Amino acid sequence: MSNFLIENYLSLKKEIKEISEKCGRNKDEITLVAVSKNFPSEYIKSIYDVEQIDFGENKAQELIDKCKQLKDLNITWHFLGRIQTNKIKYIVPIAEYIHSVCRKKELDEIQKRVESIKKTQKIFLEVNVSGEESKAGLTPHQLKDFLEMATTYKNISVVGLMTMAPFTKDTNIIRNTFSTLREIKNDLIKSYPSIKELSMGMTNDYKIAIEEGATFLRIGTRIFGKRV
Repeated sequence: MSNFLIENYLSLKKEIKEISEKCGRNKDEITLVAVSKNFPSEYIKSIYDVEQIDFGENKAQELIDKCKQLKDLNITWHFLGRIQTNKIKYIVPIAEYIHSVCRKKELDEIQKRVESIKKTQKIFLEVNVSGEESKAGLTPHQLKDFLEMATTYKNISVVGLMTMAPFTKDTNIIRNTFSTLREIKNDLIKSYPSIKELSMGMTNDYKIAIEEGATFLRIGTRIFGKRV
């Protein structure tokens, strides 16, 4: 299993490098977040040993458990899932980044918890670019006002925007989702220079995401295999 994971991981890193070069980007400006949800800590350890540092979880309890099991490793943890406010107290001591903030009550609770431990929490604001009802996130029209409010929190740093493309084979729809978020970011960065990052692209669409300016990729299946 270890060899299978390492082969998957190294071939993915090679692809990211090749795609980046093809579209005139520097691969070093792209952070690969290995989405390890539902996979055991041994899987994380296997690719950590070949220099993967960033790992993503979407459940607070799984994040807690794996952080304990892997406490001797210098891992950068990302929280990716929908946020339950009563779980934020468990997430913020562990997660360097939270990718899915879109409600004021989340900001309030994050601020309360990080202030008590004297930490600055890095967050992405989740934007529902595609308008799908099944997806969480701010609409593009809500974003500017929400961002203006979010930047007033003393211990929260809004580092970028996050989105999920529709699950479709239509690459034009996927590309439009990612290019729209990039354009939104480019507009906002004039007034909010900290909004530098774009968290977009998963196993089925990361190649398009790289072409459209993603700086954080959230990839699980391509590395770890299909979840049972």
